[in-house]
Amino acid sequence: MELKVFLTVFATVFIAELGDKTQLATMLFATDKEVSKLMIFFAASAALIVASAIGVLAGSLLSEFINEKVLHYIAGVGFIVIGAFTLYNA
Repeated sequence: MELKVFLTVFATVFIAELGDKTQLATMLFATDKEVSKLMIFFAASAALIVASAIGVLAGSLLSEFINEKVLHYIAGVGFIVIGAFTLYNA
């Protein structure tokens, strides 16, 4: 069960992060020939770890006060609204 959760979260976050603004910004930092690529990798990785930790903490806190099923509906509606807004502005 733990492996299934790990793979689901990994695949979801990996696909969501591909080609987003964060990856593009990291790519731009990596174009600087005077900066260590390893340092850019570690800094970008640390930032994603901290952002993920905030997400886990926020989810844990919200789950204390709001039913998990309601949170799923809120997240689903949120994604639909963001998608509709993006399509509308395209």
